[in-house]
Amino acid sequence: MGVITFTDEQTSSIPPARIFKATIVDSHNLIPKLMPQTIKSIEIIQGDGGAGSIKQINFAQGGNFSYMKHYIDELNEKTYTYKYTLIEGDAMMDKLEKISFEVKLEAAPNGGTISKMTSKYYAKGDFVLTEEEIKAGKEKALGMYKVVEAYLQENPDAYACA
Repeated sequence: MGVITFTDEQTSSIPPARIFKATIVDSHNLIPKLMPQTIKSIEIIQGDGGAGSIKQINFAQGGNFSYMKHYIDELNEKTYTYKYTLIEGDAMMDKLEKISFEVKLEAAPNGGTISKMTSKYYAKGDFVLTEEEIKAGKEKALGMYKVVEAYLQENPDAYACA
């Protein structure tokens, strides 16, 4: 089993507390509303949404995938850290054992956010993930992040911390 690791970093003008709450803590409510053409629903099928929970993302009809499940390894609202593992779904193409993700949001000097993400792909057998497959997955995740960021910019009171 080979392991391929990738890191990525994004910046935003939105403070980390708002992005974390919108993209991670309340994603099951917000994302399907903002992206109904892509995401049909996000359900917490085990647990309360925190560490140890399992979320299922159901994609809209006509897309490349129907669903995926991920296990929440860690969700820390104080340090803005989120670790989860993709454990099931057609996005894994029967060629990946799992994909683990670690997201860490940090305050940027301008009051915004520096978002750091590490992805680890655990391949089955001799399977080798192509650059195109990884790029496509990263672009989809970045697209979702940008949709939420635009929503937060257009709605300054949404997910504002008291």
